[in-house]
Amino acid sequence: MGGLKGPGLFRGLLGVMASRAGEHSQAATNRPKEKVLTLDTMNPRVKRVEYAVRGPIVLRALELEQELRQGVKKPFTEVIRANIGDAQAMGQKPITFLRQVLALCIHPDLLNSPDFPEDTKRRAKSILQACGGHSLGAYSTSSGVQLIREDVARYIQRRDGGIPADPNNIFLSTGASDAIVTVLKLLVSGEGRTRTGVLIPVPQYPLYSAALAELDAVQVDYYLDEERVWALDVAELRRALHQACDHCRPRALCIINPGNPTGQVQTRECIEAVIRFAFEEQLFLMADEVYQDNVYAEGSQFHSFKKVLIEMGPPYATQQELASFHSVSKGYMGECGFRGGYVEVVNMDAAVQQQMQKLMSVRLCPPLPGQVVLDMVVSPPAPSDPSFRQFQAERQAVLAELAAKAKLTEQVFNEAPGIRCNPVQGAMYSFPRIQLPPRAVQRAEELGLAPDMFFCMSLLEETGICVVPGSGFGQREGTYHFRMTILPSMEKLRPLLEKLSQFHSKFTREYS
Repeated sequence: MGGLKGPGLFRGLLGVMASRAGEHSQAATNRPKEKVLTLDTMNPRVKRVEYAVRGPIVLRALELEQELRQGVKKPFTEVIRANIGDAQAMGQKPITFLRQVLALCIHPDLLNSPDFPEDTKRRAKSILQACGGHSLGAYSTSSGVQLIREDVARYIQRRDGGIPADPNNIFLSTGASDAIVTVLKLLVSGEGRTRTGVLIPVPQYPLYSAALAELDAVQVDYYLDEERVWALDVAELRRALHQACDHCRPRALCIINPGNPTGQVQTRECIEAVIRFAFEEQLFLMADEVYQDNVYAEGSQFHSFKKVLIEMGPPYATQQELASFHSVSKGYMGECGFRGGYVEVVNMDAAVQQQMQKLMSVRLCPPLPGQVVLDMVVSPPAPSDPSFRQFQAERQAVLAELAAKAKLTEQVFNEAPGIRCNPVQGAMYSFPRIQLPPRAVQRAEELGLAPDMFFCMSLLEETGICVVPGSGFGQREGTYHFRMTILPSMEKLRPLLEKLSQFHSKFTREYS
């Protein structure tokens, strides 16, 4: 480049740079590209998330189903998924009224069909009028269709004996789970010893432990008393709280009533004691009440935290913060797939409630079909409506069968040596305690498995019965359990219970 000057020199330099860049680019192309997102670089909180209900045992159940379809010989002909509270997957028929109104809302041309009762048409028209563009294909406001929130408020008022509910304090959600996570997001703050601690029952529904891991909050376990039908004891709450104060700042208390996975129904006295404790210790109360329709045991009754709180009067009624959750997934409805639910907040700071609204608006709105199903649940047919008789008959049939299955489950398990099952007072699950021989515990340790996971995996491989180990929900050290739904049909449930009990006997003999 000796003779080049001015612009020529500049162009020459550009040429050299371009040539080198090309060589560098070619080398980079030939080199394998490192992934931006790896297990080492991903969000570490996500790695800590575990959700036993759909964990490794369910993945293996799916593999076994695939193998059966391919003609692989097994000691069983079908996999029975008793791991999750999915009523319709287990054969429960949808409630006709819910589906009729939903069908009319989704396909309004059916409003001219003579195949639908007049009250279902009135309901569908009313809901469509309240939707943008009179269509379920439009977004609603982020807190849900106003008409449906008003119906939820009226439902709560009827349920709680006339205690008023304000639609402005009600937020519709994508199932109860989404609302629970939203409230937890509002509560979580701080670092180190000031990090938010959340008291959750053990055994617990793994949504709570998973959400707290993802949000980097501190899980504070309080143990339910298995010897007293999984009762909640305030002395145990106090122990858990005071122990936690050394390493975090407890700010919230979660209650599941009726219980999942334990099936207990709390007494009014217990609820009052919990409210007083939360008030004294300045804890935000979260009441997971999605099983409020599922109460079976004689003498048991569902009491909502909202009702008890208000009836306790000031200062509790006017100051204790509460969020209570409900869903269309459980109860007699079993409409899990539509993802409909709500949260009602009581005594929440007005500015925080605005922030909650903002947080929900990021997700746009809950699914409209789920909102419609929720409306049917909170506002069922009136006695004068043509759909009333069929609705009542279907609802009562589902709940009566669940009550019979709850009793049968307790009875069969308690006849089996080495299995002990508390009464299933409510919800949809039994959580039996099983004795495992020391050699089985040792073998599980050699395989790197929790002992009850080893038992449940062995059960699945030999019988095709899929249940969830108690270790996925939490349990007292040295005790072993599994959670099983009571949802299989009566024809399948008794043989399933007997087969499971027989397998436990065989397993115990093999490892004794």
